[in-house]
Amino acid sequence: MSIRILVADDHGILRQGITALIEKQNDMEVVGEADNGLNAVEMVRKLRPDVVLMDVTMPVLNGIEATRQIKKELPETKVLALSVHTKREFVLDMVKAGVSGYMVKECVLDDLIRAIKVVVDNQSYLSPQIASIVLEGITKDSIFGVVDGDSKTLTPRENQILQLLTEGNPAKQIALQLGLSVKTIEATRRQIMEKTEVDNLADLTKYAIREGLTTV
Repeated sequence: MSIRILVADDHGILRQGITALIEKQNDMEVVGEADNGLNAVEMVRKLRPDVVLMDVTMPVLNGIEATRQIKKELPETKVLALSVHTKREFVLDMVKAGVSGYMVKECVLDDLIRAIKVVVDNQSYLSPQIASIVLEGITKDSIFGVVDGDSKTLTPRENQILQLLTEGNPAKQIALQLGLSVKTIEATRRQIMEKTEVDNLADLTKYAIREGLTTV
């Protein structure tokens, strides 16, 4: 049977190019394409692919949060990060979220195909430069990154709300999308500002961009 793949990337040309290359493989098929993290999660629920090729920075819901939701609901689905980002924080956050592999977009097709097959076989695959980052993370402060209980660390829900806020979504719309009350969204926004030590949306947006939570 063919390996069923979902491609999640907000750049249409790149997404379509990856799809076209994968479709040339006799033992692989692309069952869907998602242009943001939220669509990726919804499509995984519907299509149940074997592997998700996941970009890290995407609108609405970034790849880190999307991966976390997918692995929580469908742990058997393999997620392979495919990103331009080699920043240590991005890599370790994706690993913590549950990816089976992490590749940089400058990789060649043969490496991508090999990586897909490796993760389907329940193994891990890391690009060489990514492997060194992960090993450094293990030796420095463990694979779990920031120490648990750090009062300034944003929770997954706070990261999700922060991304939606900095992408220009009003509190009412965010509340509707997440199934929460407007008061909860506003309270979370205040908590985020306290943790990040900023007092305006402009600086909050800069923080979100720096942390890779938004493509704004």
